[in-house]
Amino acid sequence: MTAQPIDPAAAGMWTPDPIRQRLASYTIEDVLALPDDAPRVELGDGVLVVVPSPTFGHQTIGNLLWLWLRQHAPFDLTPATAVGVAINHRNTLEPDVVLLRRPVVGENHYFDAEQVVLAVEVVSPGTRRRDRLEMPADYADAGIPHYWRIEQNPVHVYAYDLVDGRYELVADSAEELIVEKPFDIRLRLRDLAP
Repeated sequence: MTAQPIDPAAAGMWTPDPIRQRLASYTIEDVLALPDDAPRVELGDGVLVVVPSPTFGHQTIGNLLWLWLRQHAPFDLTPATAVGVAINHRNTLEPDVVLLRRPVVGENHYFDAEQVVLAVEVVSPGTRRRDRLEMPADYADAGIPHYWRIEQNPVHVYAYDLVDGRYELVADSAEELIVEKPFDIRLRLRDLAP
């Protein structure tokens, strides 16, 4: 007996329309209208890009960072995971962790880039290129003041501040991250280890 390939359309699974993908004609309104069973996607210049599912270690680091930020951030800032950043009507991003300015209005999945103070990406084998090269440029273009890249095995954080439209490295550590912005932070990295 051999397994036959499953036609996604016949099985009722959502897939992007190949013509719209080639035309790069998707907008944020299309993303918001996706069915609940659609995969997590980012919108890049009108093209839907499926975001890989995070690994156990990736999720653990992101969740522990969320918890740490929740416990230590000043009241005018609040962390979130599994939310998107709306850059414009044809571009969105899905950071692993964000720190948002309060007030957070509504039950939104997408927040305007102006509301995001810090975007964090946890690097996994399948996201290395994007998290190290593409995402910093995208977040900088959106004007997000701070970007952190967290490498795994061992946990190592690289913290960047936006200066004249580009990110400059302000701190990196595998022991304790100490930065003054977006608030005074002394983060022991063992607190993020899976």
